[in-house]
Amino acid sequence: MDLTQAAQSGLSLRFHSSSIPIQLQLLDQKQETHIDNEENQTEDEQFSILGHQVCIKRPRDNSSQSSSSSSTTSSSKRVAMDPGLESRRAMVRAWGNHRLPVADPEIHEIMEKEKQRQFKGIELIASENFVCRAVMEALGSHLTNKYSEGLPGSRYYTGNQYIDQIELICWSRALAAFGLDSDKWGVNVQPYSCTSANFSVFTGLLLPGDRIMGLDSPSGGHLSHGYYTPGGKNVSASSIFFESLPYKVNPQTGYIDYDKMEEKAMDFRPKILICGGSSYPREWDYARFRQVADKIGAVLMCDMAHISGLVAAKECVSPFEYCDIVTSTTHKSLRGPRGGIIFYRKGPKLRKQGMLLSHGDGISHYDFEEKINFAVHPSTQGGPHNNHIAALAIALKQVATPEYKAYMQQVRKNAQALASALLRRKCRLVTGGTDNHLLLWDLTTWGLTGKCYEKVCEMCHITLNKSAIFGDNGAICPGGVRIGAPAMTSRGCIEADFETIADFLLKAAQITTVVQREHGKKDFLKGLHNNRDIVELRNRVEIFASQFAMPGFDI
Repeated sequence: MDLTQAAQSGLSLRFHSSSIPIQLQLLDQKQETHIDNEENQTEDEQFSILGHQVCIKRPRDNSSQSSSSSSTTSSSKRVAMDPGLESRRAMVRAWGNHRLPVADPEIHEIMEKEKQRQFKGIELIASENFVCRAVMEALGSHLTNKYSEGLPGSRYYTGNQYIDQIELICWSRALAAFGLDSDKWGVNVQPYSCTSANFSVFTGLLLPGDRIMGLDSPSGGHLSHGYYTPGGKNVSASSIFFESLPYKVNPQTGYIDYDKMEEKAMDFRPKILICGGSSYPREWDYARFRQVADKIGAVLMCDMAHISGLVAAKECVSPFEYCDIVTSTTHKSLRGPRGGIIFYRKGPKLRKQGMLLSHGDGISHYDFEEKINFAVHPSTQGGPHNNHIAALAIALKQVATPEYKAYMQQVRKNAQALASALLRRKCRLVTGGTDNHLLLWDLTTWGLTGKCYEKVCEMCHITLNKSAIFGDNGAICPGGVRIGAPAMTSRGCIEADFETIADFLLKAAQITTVVQREHGKKDFLKGLHNNRDIVELRNRVEIFASQFAMPGFDI
């Protein structure tokens, strides 16, 4: 575009010099150059550039002074008169303060259905429980808004003074719940789950390729303890990044074979020896594990995820007397929010552990604290979930009460009552019973698989889960189910109620047998549709379950 075209298009150039705006306007030759100063707000000066008239427009002095003297006033007036201001504020109120039924009726409807499912069903999954209203309120609170990477007093972000107070209280309550001395034990409450807690321990104490040993998953161990399939497929991150070799239960008794465990450990020499599992119904011989760990110079770690509530209530043997590190979930028998926790020894190390302390005077200090805390953050996690930590602190406060101890005593009574009721009905239980909150029902004597049985139970509004078990010949068989007592105990069930539940479970097994006989395993699911026996049992289950209150919310 040449200057003639620029002039015809009304193009102007604007500059700022010494804070005074100067505008150059190209004038068409046909334009009138006379400008009435009394009718305009600027003083104009004209000159020629390359034969074209150019007009300089300057602000008048009084205009500049007026603008300078009233800038604050005019600015506030513009804000007040901004027609979009109130609409923007209204927009924030609209998305920020609508309750769930209004904000997202689709999700709300599904959540209401889940609430009804929980209320009308019998919850027997051993790893599930119901939390109190206070825990729910903390989980759904404003604490979810804050980023708090790091530990109390050492955060990456500012504004964490109250978050620090909450986490410090949670530390204190966690140690108190298990009767631990803060000079001898430390705790990290930030893990998102027990699986991440376990992996943080491995990450902090081991190098990739180092060895770990835990109970085999089909024997009742957990995937995060290094499980890989018989075909050699690594299932969990712990088996991908570390070398693992499992110990197993005796296939005839279902109990851990401690002699073979020691034999394997002496040959394999893991750096971390793991006790604890997810489907083992008996007590653990922690003293024997300690002896083996000392012989091979290993760190002894316990995953007490399933039995932590029993440990806190002193209703089972405590691993803290023997173990160096103890991990747990926080939502199973502890009745807290979903998450993980790590306890670790600190201070002087007096126990001589194998070759680790064979030099010097045999005394050193535990070095777990810094390694584990660094492994949790920043190695394996980002910012902690502050709403979860507050909810955990609330749950741990309850754990320290006599009412909670009575609850855990009732959990054991109910599990034993259910075991006795099934045994009287000629059902086979792995190990013949239970010492804790769960039991394993071997369905192979019925000719059933756990997968088919749990599906029938689900359609009858009974939730439990299939579980692999060892057959008498040592082969892994998917013919079992794991059944737990904590959730229904939280709803107020006692021994007599679990007798009724045993009848429901037996009826479900009979239905499964009939459907499998009539339709076979291939068309098994087809035989469940419009099944009158299932409808009848479901109605009985709903009537039974609906008489018990739900912790945490109203129906």
